[in-house]
Amino acid sequence: MEINILQWIGYIASVIIALSMTMNSIVKFRWINLAGAITFSTYGFLIGALPVGFLNGFIVCVDIYYLTVIYTKKEIFEILEVRAENKYMIRFLEFHSKEIQEYFPGFNYKPEMNTISFFILRNMAVAGLFLAHREENHILKVGLDYVIPEYRDFKNGRYIYHRLRKKFIDDGFTKVMASGNSDKYTKYLKKIGFIENNEGLFVKVLDKTK
Repeated sequence: MEINILQWIGYIASVIIALSMTMNSIVKFRWINLAGAITFSTYGFLIGALPVGFLNGFIVCVDIYYLTVIYTKKEIFEILEVRAENKYMIRFLEFHSKEIQEYFPGFNYKPEMNTISFFILRNMAVAGLFLAHREENHILKVGLDYVIPEYRDFKNGRYIYHRLRKKFIDDGFTKVMASGNSDKYTKYLKKIGFIENNEGLFVKVLDKTK
């Protein structure tokens, strides 16, 4: 049986909606769901199914509303510094260990290497964990920069490497260095301004003037 273009639009809309349901990130869910709802609404009006068109048109409005809230909402970022043996941090690492290995293959927590250890808080909710240690030549080497799925919108990274820049400089660091151990983490590093060097490491210079 030949499938016409309208049917293809309906199938594509269904796939997009289904894909949105697999997203852990609220932001990704809203964007993909928005695309699916627009496509479904168009499909509904084209085939004369007004309930389908209007319902998905309403979903479009809901997605736009929540995306606007997400991108305009003022969030309060803070850090909560913890000691290397902090029990909550160790439990946090255990709980998220499977996904941490996806972003940081081979990661193994070594308390004795910690120079800087802190949780990133967003409106007092734990959004991620940052672990790093001091290396020669005033380099801060990132061991872990993990963000839980609900907060993966790059705001954590911008907060750490831009708003906390002065803290790192005051602690005597001139560069932050990270290993791109996975495609996902490499993409993240490039997005927040790290540059790959000749050794395959990613470097961000801590410029006082910025």
